[in-house]
Amino acid sequence: MALVAGNTTRLWTLVAKEFWRKTRRRLRAGPAYRWRYSGRTPERVLIAPPDLRLADPQIALEIYYGRYPLSGHLVETGGKSPFQINVPNHGWQKTLHGFRWLRHMRAAGTELAAANARALVSDWIAMHGGHISGIAWEPGTTAKRVIAWLQHSSVVLQGAEYPFYRAFLKSLAVQIRYLRSMAREMPDGKDRLRARIALAFAALSLPAPASALRGATRNLAEELDHQILPDGGHISRNPMAVLEILADLLPLRQTYANQAETPPAALMGAIDRMLPALRFFRHQDGSLARFNGMGATIHDRIATILRHDDTAGAPLLHAPHSGYERLSMGGVTVIADTGLPPPIDVSNAAHAGCLAFELSSGRQHYIVNAGIDTYGAAEFRPLARATAAHSTATINDTSSARFSHSLRLNDLLGSPLIGGPRHVPCKRIDQKGSQGFVARHDGYAQRFGFLHERELKLSTNGNVLTGRDRFQRPGGAPIRNTGRDFITVRFHIHPDINLFQDEHDRLVLTAEAADSWVFTCTEVAPEVEESIYFAGLGGPRRSRQIVLAFKASDISEVHWQLTRTSIAGHPENN
Repeated sequence: MALVAGNTTRLWTLVAKEFWRKTRRRLRAGPAYRWRYSGRTPERVLIAPPDLRLADPQIALEIYYGRYPLSGHLVETGGKSPFQINVPNHGWQKTLHGFRWLRHMRAAGTELAAANARALVSDWIAMHGGHISGIAWEPGTTAKRVIAWLQHSSVVLQGAEYPFYRAFLKSLAVQIRYLRSMAREMPDGKDRLRARIALAFAALSLPAPASALRGATRNLAEELDHQILPDGGHISRNPMAVLEILADLLPLRQTYANQAETPPAALMGAIDRMLPALRFFRHQDGSLARFNGMGATIHDRIATILRHDDTAGAPLLHAPHSGYERLSMGGVTVIADTGLPPPIDVSNAAHAGCLAFELSSGRQHYIVNAGIDTYGAAEFRPLARATAAHSTATINDTSSARFSHSLRLNDLLGSPLIGGPRHVPCKRIDQKGSQGFVARHDGYAQRFGFLHERELKLSTNGNVLTGRDRFQRPGGAPIRNTGRDFITVRFHIHPDINLFQDEHDRLVLTAEAADSWVFTCTEVAPEVEESIYFAGLGGPRRSRQIVLAFKASDISEVHWQLTRTSIAGHPENN
């Protein structure tokens, strides 16, 4: 009861904070504040910062013909401006107003693409530039737009006449002043950090007094120190956040250098920590482990970012501040979640996947978590975030953490994580010829009186992954048959893996031109059930899962093993 009361208190505290933020935002967008956003119009853009995000000239052509493939959805405008039509998809609208798609016009490198970019920016200024409201002026979207307009100003202003040139710079100045006013009111998380990044870009790219750059640099440093953990992870515990933030920080570092300004130590330190962290979460095929909001990986994006990593060593094996462990040898990679839930303010994408793991061998994934369908239907998100969608154990088919799914609060907060493990001790047990860890969580202690302990050990040059899952009462009390001790340990199989029984009735996981692995369990006969893999590039895919089902009063500890029986050629870990 005390836990439920505490979760409820945290939730309503978050509601109150968000109501206050929205009220302040409405005030700052109203007539009483709007005069503060007017002022001197910059004369020119001093420098266009680089953009590391991948660009495709074909998308520029699609946009020219009125087809907008944004946020996983294609919208045809029928000759109208995209800012004139009502598209119900919130993600598509945010991407449209964020203007990151300008990079495709830059990649096209034609006068036609530049003219189309200029026309679309002109449409936005005419329809949204004078009215601060709606999705277009959400602070997070505004920050993306400010960065994109600065990065691609050379394309937008190519061949521009003076009236448009002035209108562009005037609108940009208004957005920067608005963002400067709103940044301190934004909720914790990567959008607030991106706002500070955008303001630093603006202070470097536009004529501004030295005090403006000092203030932007100081605020950026404070936000980086708060959000980037000592091991390089982000406070949200989402691997995708590391990738997204690096895609902004690396060009910002270059812009400081191009302007002969000294970047803050916090910026340099954050990049130095985050690049190894990105490699920590990376499997050998280039994809990121599917934890806490991570969906499908676009591999080239990661490769582009990692070209800036000069360390060139093996990834770290231990990320204690982010709450993850990595085992790696013989071309085999195991990544596991061994951390506490993130703070409630940044938990809107967090998963109930404590002690879940993924296993890849060479460039093939074998054991995975379901991940999320990044651009898919919102109704799938609760399923993807549940413990049952992860390669870990559930008790009584219940998630180890709770989420707020209130329809009344969804528009205000989304669906934050409001309960979960409070203690997740973890200990490395590396030895000569083996790597491993033992971790335990208490996410089920309050409701069912159980602790879940998992030990994973990778040995024999990566040929054997040994696992142990143990369930015990706090204090070591005996487990009694109460009807509330039903355990299910799941191992989700990647959709590309074939699963069959050999002549010894063992489960064999194999794929074409890849390794073969045999799954065995000492205490429980494994079963095979249907599953869904949400993180496919083309959307959800049918898959299967290996299930160990038993009662803790009968069996309190299970031992299982994945053994590599044939080894395909593959590069070593890097």
